[in-house]
Amino acid sequence: MELLRKLTQAFGPSGNEEIVRGVIIDEIKDYVDEIKVDPLGNLITRKKGSGKKLMFAAHMDEIGLLVTYIDKEGFLRFSNIGGVSPYYSLYKKVIFKNGVIGVVGYHEKLESMKDLKFDKMYIDIGAPNREEAEKLIHIGDVACFFGEFNVHMNKVTSKALDDRLGCYMLIEVIKSITNHTNDLYFVFTVQEELGLRGARTSAFSVEPDYAVAIDVTDTGDTPEAKPMALKLGKGPAIKVKDSSIITHSFVRNLMIETAKENSIPYQLEVLERGGTDSGAIHLTKGGIPSGVLSIPTRYIHSPAEMADLDDVKHGIELLKLIAEKAL
Repeated sequence: MELLRKLTQAFGPSGNEEIVRGVIIDEIKDYVDEIKVDPLGNLITRKKGSGKKLMFAAHMDEIGLLVTYIDKEGFLRFSNIGGVSPYYSLYKKVIFKNGVIGVVGYHEKLESMKDLKFDKMYIDIGAPNREEAEKLIHIGDVACFFGEFNVHMNKVTSKALDDRLGCYMLIEVIKSITNHTNDLYFVFTVQEELGLRGARTSAFSVEPDYAVAIDVTDTGDTPEAKPMALKLGKGPAIKVKDSSIITHSFVRNLMIETAKENSIPYQLEVLERGGTDSGAIHLTKGGIPSGVLSIPTRYIHSPAEMADLDDVKHGIELLKLIAEKAL
């Protein structure tokens, strides 16, 4: 679990993925044939083979907050990077790349949570005035949630499981593959949270025959949750549809059949809102048949996302089998 802890705790909001990328390179450099960082910052790695070209993608970035203004009292105004919820942000700690920690506050009496708006929120780093704040933080600096890594009752809780879980799973697959004929590309993408940007450019470069994105997805197993056929601990989820894609039947059935053949538990996912890197990949060039393997996760885009480690283990096993399977 040390690698997953290192990945989740690394600083990496969209556009600032270089620390996460460095952790990944250090882990896989002895297990792949090629390593390339493209102009946008995607990490594209390859294990050569003579068969079909198969691309696996997981995004390195996490959501964040970007400083837009520092007032005379030293409080930082901000805008969001990606799908940041004001409800998950209020009174939570955030951390900047230089290690400065702040607390998200609200600048007037809050009568109702439904009134929460980013333009009335600020980050308090304890500075007494603008001059002292500017010694530490500048306009355009970015923060992410401060969310500690914890494992309890076979559940992992941390910031940035979205999508460092996917990165972790691909690293473990890369290390474990022993026999394959497919030409395998493992791509760690940038700026997914801002609109699947890195997936679009990397898929254009790789131009695979098939692609699988690895990401997290919502669950329906908490009190009063909106009905959804996904629960923690019941296996990784094979996506059918989300807002960005109807997964290709060949790739979807490949995952289902492989899971059944190897007695790997799985769930089927229909996500009504949201998308993954596959949404950009499948529309690249002339079209790329794509699917998604998701890890059910509670409290997504919060400082305390939660997933089941058995789902992660079974997801790694399934991805390895797909990578090694002759297509």
